This record gives sequence, C-alpha cells and structure tokens, in this order.
Amino acid sequence: MNKSMKPESLMMSYGYKPELSEGAIKCPIFLTSTFVFKSAEEGKAYFELAYGKREKLPGEEMGLIYSRINNPDLEILENRLRLWDGADDCAVFESGMSAISTVLLEFLKPGDLLVHSSPTYGGTDHFINHFLPKIGVHTLGFTSEMSEEDLVKAIEETGHASTFAHMHLETPANPTNSLIDIEMCRRVADRFVTDEKPVTIAVDNTYMGPLWQHPLKHGADLVMYSATKYIGGHSDLIAGAVLGNAENMVRVKTLRTFLGNMASPHTGWMLLRSLETLKIRMEAMQENAIKVAEFLSKHDKVASIKYLGLLEEGTENHRIYKQQCSGPGAMVSFKIKGGEKEAFKFLNSLQLVKLAVSLGGTESLAEHPKTMTHAGVDEAHLEAIGVTDALIRISVGVENYEDLIWDIGQALDQVTINVIETA
Repeated sequence: MNKSMKPESLMMSYGYKPELSEGAIKCPIFLTSTFVFKSAEEGKAYFELAYGKREKLPGEEMGLIYSRINNPDLEILENRLRLWDGADDCAVFESGMSAISTVLLEFLKPGDLLVHSSPTYGGTDHFINHFLPKIGVHTLGFTSEMSEEDLVKAIEETGHASTFAHMHLETPANPTNSLIDIEMCRRVADRFVTDEKPVTIAVDNTYMGPLWQHPLKHGADLVMYSATKYIGGHSDLIAGAVLGNAENMVRVKTLRTFLGNMASPHTGWMLLRSLETLKIRMEAMQENAIKVAEFLSKHDKVASIKYLGLLEEGTENHRIYKQQCSGPGAMVSFKIKGGEKEAFKFLNSLQLVKLAVSLGGTESLAEHPKTMTHAGVDEAHLEAIGVTDALIRISVGVENYEDLIWDIGQALDQVTINVIETA
C-alpha cells in the first residue's frame, strides 16, 4: 500500500488481507477466545513478545495468542487508528474511562505528583480527585488562565515537585471548550525531568477527535480518546483508545492485558466500520456547528458562548487554537440568560436535538453539564471553572443545519427570562 496516501483513503483496507478470510471484502468478526499455535516453539515465541521478555527479531510479527491479549479485529483497528495521529502503536479499550484510568495507573505510583488541567470530564475528575488520593498519589489542578511560570511555581509549591511524574491534559476541555497549550506544558514538564525520572504527558483528545488536533505533534507522549464519540460516531458502542510511541505503548498494552479491559472483537469490528466514514462525518458536523454557533452568538437569550470558531483574534486562546487545531470542531457550549430553570426549559423544549449525554454521534445531543455529566464534581469547583446552572452543552450532528437552528430557536422561544445572569 502506498504510504503517502491520506488516512481517510486507507480506512477501508489498511492492515487487512482478504485472502486470509475467504476473500471477504470486510474483516469478519473473530468471535474466538483463543488461537491455535502451529508448534510449541511458536507459542513460546509469541508469549515471550507478549510479556516483554525480549525484543522482536527483524521482520518478526506478533502472533495471535488469546483474545485478552490480541485479536484480528483489534489488531487491524489499532493499526488503522494510529494512522490519524501518526503514532507507533495503539491500544483499544472497552471504554474511554478504562483507557484514561489505565494510563494513570501505569504512569503513576504512590507518592507521585499528577498535574492535570481543569476542567475535565466528570468521570476523569472523580478518578483524579477521589480515587488517586486513596492510593497515595498527589494531585494538582491548573486552569487555562495560568501562565507557564505560574504553573511552574504552583508545582514547586506543592512540596512534591521531586516526584512530579505525569501530566493529564484535556484540551479543549469538557464542557467549557477551554484550551491548554500542549507545547507550553511540555516545556514545564521538561523542567522537572531527571535522568532517573521522566515526566510523561497524556492528552484526552476526545473533543477534537483524530481529525482536528494531533497532540503527539505538539509534545504529548500519549493521546487518548473516548472512542465512543467521534471514532465510533453512531451512539451504538462504548470504547476507548490510547496511542503513542512504541516504548510507552508496551507499558499500556501490558497493563491492559492484566486488567483485562480490552475492547471485544465485536466492538473492534464496529469501530472498523466507523473509521471508514470518520472524516466525512466530522467535517459535516463541524460545518453545522459553525452555523449553529453563529446563530446562538446573536440570540438575545444567550448570555455567552464558548466555541473555538468564535475566539477573538489576538487573544491567547486564539493563538493556541491556531497553533494546535485544524478546525473549531462540533462542540458548542453556551450560558442561557437565567439559571437551571431556564436551561431545563430550553432542554425540555427541544424536538429534533435529543436530550442525552455523550457527544460525537451522527445525531445532535444537548445536556446540562452541572447536573448530568459533571454531577460528581464538587460544587465549589464547578463554579470556579465556569460550569454553572446556566451552562448548556450541545454536540452538533449531521442533520440539516437549518432544521437544527429552527429547533434551537423554537426551544429558546419557550424560555421566559425573569432573572438575568450573565456570569
């Protein structure tokens, strides 16, 4: 296959050999728990590689062992998915949270310091702030408003700078679309690297998907996805993915083997289907989101709007956006004038847009972050990061944009503004 081809051209065939599957044009679902070895020597060789007991010999390929370790559907999927980010390797998980938690558990140990951006997805926030401290991991959150020197100072003031081991970034942030400068974070992390202790950076790239941002090109060691979202794209599966260089991915895949949280063959097969249309779906969603955001930005019942396509030129956020992203994406957050009552009235009045959590599917979805996706986040912290009663998040789908604007407009018409809150 011509390696100069674009990823979208390779999603239909890369890594699959029809002659090994009776000539089937599409990869079958390999519903098997185990695989037969040709010889005992072959089985030994495969396990040596699987358990990291030796390096691959020139031209040697990892063979199939057991579906907790590898499976044809997963291997082909992982080979294709890594093309988007230019990664050495990829590991697919049964959920986005299993991908994130596996990375955090692998690259942190008791006594280490984790530095993380804030806000993050509610499940991630809970794992970082409620689970990790139980196993002796220290945590420090920082916001997009902090400068490079502010962040360095904050790390030093924790008293744990000598054990700073890992940085977790989510950019753009869920649900506020706040941006974190990945290259700046790389510089900060490198200040604390020693010969004995690396500092790794992992970026949750779910909001941008594999199309609009490539963190590995900006200094990240790992990129993570809730593959449920744009990669799956049809709201019919749960999955996660981690990508990075070969050395780090050996660690991730080894822990995945022993935690047993790999995706199933059926999930892998469904994701293979979804990758074929990933680019055209995401481009259609973005085109719609641009028009929806423009409509909301001019509506008199909208107090403020967070959308990357509306960032003011000359600002620090706009600089980061132009540096890291190839497009504004399809996630729009806005604050309605009023509070929870007005937000709920809007959500309950939608007809075409569905009231549901998640994002990145073909259908448009709307939700109330404070009481739904981020319900487990501490109240004071929510207010500090801008997740208020008035905040509404919309994942824009592939419907006709005029119909979406009509639906959002009629829902806003149902809202009576008595108390105006613009904060």
